[in-house]
Amino acid sequence: PPEGTGTPPTPPGTEKPPTSPGTGKPSTEPGAATPGKNLLALAEGNSQFTMLTKALKAAGLTETLQGKDNLTIFAPTDAAFAKLPADAVRDLLKPENKEVLVKLMTYHVVRGQVLSADLKSGEVKSLEGGAINVKVDPATGVMVNDAKVVQADIKGTNGVIHAIDQVILPPDL
Repeated sequence: PPEGTGTPPTPPGTEKPPTSPGTGKPSTEPGAATPGKNLLALAEGNSQFTMLTKALKAAGLTETLQGKDNLTIFAPTDAAFAKLPADAVRDLLKPENKEVLVKLMTYHVVRGQVLSADLKSGEVKSLEGGAINVKVDPATGVMVNDAKVVQADIKGTNGVIHAIDQVILPPDL
């Protein structure tokens, strides 16, 4: 018989969501790829990136993070934003400070997908244009300027997120 006629298609709504063996819940292990989620959806779906998501939306960068270009985001966690003065964060999110916010947020993004295994010590150019100093040390882990990578390789369909413990500032900000 011709191929493709043997088995009936699975009726919609009967597919089971993928689960980890034995646990009954989706896998969220570090390094596990999240199928079908772009960088924005990844950030939105991660409870440690609520401030980052707010800032990206206020900066109007949601399109960029849903695009086809592969990007690497050094993503400050909510704990990283909490280290900044509260009024500074609040002011950054105001529409009149959008230009500064865009600079700050694009400074955390690098073109291309750079996984932790590919990170090397040296300078990388951010989307904002300023250089980010990356230091890879087997003993202390990966540092990005003064921030430490606390969770690496959160993969999406259009790049990767590395969570960092501090907000990094462009040299001219």
